[in-house]
Amino acid sequence: MPKINARFFRDAWELTRPYWTSEERRRAWLLSIGIVVLNLFQVYLTVWLNQWYGTFYNALQDYDRALFFRELWMFCGFAIVYLSTALLTFYITQMLQISWRRWLTGRYITRWLANNAYYRMQLAGDTDNPDQRIADDLRLFTDQVLNLSVGLLSSVVTFFSFIFILWTLSGPLTVPLGALGSITIPGYAAIGAILYAAIGTWATVRIGRPLIGLTFNQQRFEADFRYSLVRLRENSESIAFYKGEPHETHVLDMRFSNVFANFIALLKRRMQLIIMTSGYSQIAIIVPYLVAAPKYFGKAIQFGGVQQIANSFDQVQTSLSFIVNSYSDIAELQAVMSRLTQFEHRARELESFKPSIEVEPEPGGGLTIVGLDLDLPNGAPLRAGLHLDVPPSSSLLIMGPTGAGKSTLLRAISGLWPFGHGRIATSAKHPLFLPQKPYIPLGTLRDAMLYPYRPAEVQDAEVAASLKAVGLERLTAELDAEDNWAQRLSVGEQQRLAFARVLIQKPDMIFLDEATAALDEASEAELYRLIEAMPEKPTIVSVGHRSTLKSLHDTVFEMGEPAAALA
Repeated sequence: MPKINARFFRDAWELTRPYWTSEERRRAWLLSIGIVVLNLFQVYLTVWLNQWYGTFYNALQDYDRALFFRELWMFCGFAIVYLSTALLTFYITQMLQISWRRWLTGRYITRWLANNAYYRMQLAGDTDNPDQRIADDLRLFTDQVLNLSVGLLSSVVTFFSFIFILWTLSGPLTVPLGALGSITIPGYAAIGAILYAAIGTWATVRIGRPLIGLTFNQQRFEADFRYSLVRLRENSESIAFYKGEPHETHVLDMRFSNVFANFIALLKRRMQLIIMTSGYSQIAIIVPYLVAAPKYFGKAIQFGGVQQIANSFDQVQTSLSFIVNSYSDIAELQAVMSRLTQFEHRARELESFKPSIEVEPEPGGGLTIVGLDLDLPNGAPLRAGLHLDVPPSSSLLIMGPTGAGKSTLLRAISGLWPFGHGRIATSAKHPLFLPQKPYIPLGTLRDAMLYPYRPAEVQDAEVAASLKAVGLERLTAELDAEDNWAQRLSVGEQQRLAFARVLIQKPDMIFLDEATAALDEASEAELYRLIEAMPEKPTIVSVGHRSTLKSLHDTVFEMGEPAAALA
C-alpha cells in the first residue's frame, strides 16, 4: 500500500500549504469552498435519488400509472439539476487546478533560476530532470491532489449519509443456527457493506503495493529518454558530422529499454490490480440484491425497498472502496510528491548557498583576485594561490594548457564555481560573458541580440549598425523573424553575433572564453579592435590558445599545469 504515514502527509502539507497562504489565497479558498459546497449538494442529490428509487419501483410493482409518470417527470428535473451541478463542479475544479499549477510553476521556476540553482543542480547531478518535475510533476500533483481530495470528501460524506439509511432500511436479520438457536444481526446490510469493502481494500493493497516504486521509475526513465531525444535534436549537426548515428541509436535503445522493461513490470502489476478491482466491481452489482433477498422473499419489504437497499449498499461500499478505486492514482501521487519534495529541498539548500569563494564589489574598479584556490568537485586541488590585478579599461589574456583551469577561473569570477577558497573583487556592474558556444535564446533575432539585459530604447539603426560592424549586415532585414537561430547560424556567425551584443549592451567588463575560436585570425583581430574603439572601453579578460591574441591584450597571464596533474 502507498505508505500513508506521517511522511506522506508531511510532504503533502509542505507542497500544498504555500498556495493557500500565498497572495492568491482568497481566490484559492473561494474556489475550494465552492467545490466543497457543490460536492455536498451532489451527495444530497444522491440521497434524494435513493428515496426516488423506492417510490418509482413501488409504482411499477403496484401498476400505479399516474405515480409512475409523475416520478419520471421528477427524475427529468433531477437529471437537469445534477448535470448542471456536475458541469459547474468540473469547471471550478479545473480553474482551481490550473490556477494552482500556474502559481506553483512560477514558484518552482523562480527557485530553479535563483542563485544559479539550475546550474548547481546540473553541476552536482543530484536532481535529475528538473524540467520534467516542473512541466509534468506539477501538473500531475495539482490534478491528483484535487481529484483525490474531492473524491475523499465525497466518499466520507456519502458514507455517513447512507450508512444510517442502509442500517434503517435493512433492519435486523435473524439467522437460524439449528439446535444452537438463532442469532440476530442488527443492520446486517450495513455490516455486510463494510465487510465487503474491507476485504476488497485488503486485496487491493496486497496486489498494488509495488506500484509506487514502479511508477516512480517509469517517470524517471521516460524523462531520461525524452532528454536524450532533445539532446539529439539540439546537437544534430555535430552528430551528423561525426557520423554518430550508430552510437546515438545505441544510447536511445538503451534508455528506451529501461522504459520498456519497467513498463512491462508496471503493466503486469496493473493487470493484476485491474483483475482484482474489476472482479470486485462486478460482484458488487449482485451482492446488494443477495443482501436484500432475505427481507424481500420474507415479504418484509417491497420491490422499491429492494432497490433502495441495493442503492444504499452500493453507495456505502463504493465510499468505503475509495482506496480500491483510487489506488493507482495514490501510487502515482506518492511518486510525484517524492520527486517534488526532493526538488524543493535541493532548491531551498541552493537558495541559501554561500560559496566559499568570496566575490565582492571593488570600489577602485577593475578586477582583483587574491589567494584564490580552485578545487575540483571531488575536492582535489586544481589551482592554488592565484593572484591577479586587472586595472579598469585594460585587457588581460589568460593562456595555458588544456585542463589548466582557465575556464574554471572565469566561472569562479562569475560566482558559478563553488569549489575552492579565496577572494575575488570586481567593479563590474554590467558584465558580459562570451563563451565559445554563444547561447541564443528562442524568439526573434532582435531578442537574441538584446539578450540578456534588453537595454531600453535601442533604435533599429543602432542594431543594424552593430550587425554591419561584425559582418552580419545581411541579417538586418530579419530582425523580427522568429527562427531556430542557434541551428541556422554557424558557430562563427554566432560568435560574431555575440560581439554585436557587446556593441549594443555596452558592458563595463567582458569575459571571453575562446569567444573567437571559430573565426580566422583577421576577423578575430577586427572584432577585438571594435571593443577597443568603444567610447567607454570595458575591462577585458580573455581565455585563449592562439599566440596572435597576445598582441590584442595589454597583459598575458600564463597558467601552468594544474595542481591535480602535478600531484
